Amino acid sequence: MRIDLATAPGNRERPNEDWVSASAPASGGGVLVVLDGVTPPAGEDGCVHGVPWFTARLGGRLTELSGSRRDMRLDRILAEAVRTTAEAHRESCDLSHVRTPQATVVVVRWDEAYVEHLVLSDSVLLLQAPGGEVTAVLDDRLDRVPREVLRSVAATDALRNAEGGFFTAAADPAVAARAVTGRTPRGRVRAVAALTDGASRWTDTFGEGDWAACLEVLRKEGAEGLIARVRAVESGPAHPSALRYKRHDDASAVYAEL
Repeated sequence: MRIDLATAPGNRERPNEDWVSASAPASGGGVLVVLDGVTPPAGEDGCVHGVPWFTARLGGRLTELSGSRRDMRLDRILAEAVRTTAEAHRESCDLSHVRTPQATVVVVRWDEAYVEHLVLSDSVLLLQAPGGEVTAVLDDRLDRVPREVLRSVAATDALRNAEGGFFTAAADPAVAARAVTGRTPRGRVRAVAALTDGASRWTDTFGEGDWAACLEVLRKEGAEGLIARVRAVESGPAHPSALRYKRHDDASAVYAEL
């Protein structure tokens, strides 16, 4: 088994709000967890702790439960992780705030029989079959929101964790039911990768290669290599497909050959 991961801040003067972890216990199997914290406008989120604190708490709890509670489905694990993270700051923070700290989520867990996955919001999961075919597992609800709507903070807030909008892991455990989940027989998966949108933009924003090419970069150059490629495109002339607010975003990737 080979596992490779990397994360890089979009701005070295600001803390990285991503979280990435991998666990491969001696008993077999493994777990990958990738979170992309949502940056609130002007720091307005009703929380005294901030997004990096939230993603570290939620990511740590997801990693722990995914490894120790093999009897729990990943959606139940996400619900429990959201609940306990919320309880850790309910007394000090306004968890009813629409921009209370929140994050996108990818969790992958495998054992000898199956590879399980969970995706919530716009981080990306890639599954590679033994023959090399690559499947992207996506939660595309944010992509369905018109671009002009996302330019308005108020309009975006109205769709955040709301029917007809998009969902992230925040303070309500019920959001776990909105996640894209599934499982695949272990023998049908050769490798997996999880990317925050700061890394997946190499494919889905800049069009530098399809998902299979993205996975090949991870295999040959590692997670740091993919992030370096993203930074090179970002630092060049303005890209016509770069329809994002940030020229550079926090970028994280993890790749595992099973």
